Amino acid sequence: MTRAARGTLVGLVVVAVLGGIALYFVAKNGSHPFHLPRSAGCTVSNADTNVGLDLTQMSNAATITAVGIGRKVPDRAVVVALATALQESKLENLDGGDRDSVGLFQQRPSQGWGTPEQIADPRYAAKKFYTALLKVKGWQKMRVTEAAQKVQRSAYPEAYQKWADEAEVIANALLGKDPAAVRCTLPDADGEVTDLGALSEVAEAMKLDYGSVSATADTGAKAVLVSATDATKGWAYAHWLVARAADHGVASVTFAGRVWTADSGEWKPAAVNDASRVIAAL
Repeated sequence: MTRAARGTLVGLVVVAVLGGIALYFVAKNGSHPFHLPRSAGCTVSNADTNVGLDLTQMSNAATITAVGIGRKVPDRAVVVALATALQESKLENLDGGDRDSVGLFQQRPSQGWGTPEQIADPRYAAKKFYTALLKVKGWQKMRVTEAAQKVQRSAYPEAYQKWADEAEVIANALLGKDPAAVRCTLPDADGEVTDLGALSEVAEAMKLDYGSVSATADTGAKAVLVSATDATKGWAYAHWLVARAADHGVASVTFAGRVWTADSGEWKPAAVNDASRVIAAL
């Protein structure tokens, strides 16, 4: 190596080291002169497991669960439904598949599941899945894959079982059993409401998913207020709002002394500790 090349290499190393030191002190002192982009996406957690989903998958999981809650199905049915959708579509609302299969559960019009347009509606598809599952005698005592197979009649009857653990983590969070368990990051969220009609759209979407929920738009507060009769329902609603934040421009969700913000993607202590309602600000 020539002396000039050696000098250039030393210079690059010095620049890299100084840059690293600068970034360390920036992080330590809490200032952010550099915009470090965050990746959009969601994490669902319990004490032992983290499940990563993209924003579309999270939104569809929230709808599947909310439909189950609205129909008052056993919690186990939600686990089976989520495991089935994870296997059939990876929680993506597919417009095609094997033969004439459509949607989250890859249901087939030719087998009586409905029209392609109906099946492409996640709410309709979830309702049809639950209806079929609840007709299976003894399904609650079956393994997840056995219960799913009774509905789906797949060529790969054991395929659903590999999603059972992830489905249970997601279900427990969206059912409200695990507090502050759904975290989604929306890096482009600006927190500015430009269309107050969006508040009514959020409230209406909740009612369509759950079937019945006390969600009202408060244009003065630029927020949607959702009544919670207990902590479990409150966390279910809060997690739905986080899971579908990207669909509706939700910037923050507050419940029971915790607040989630779209830019941080995290739940943090809130100034208000109100367990009687969920507040979603746009």
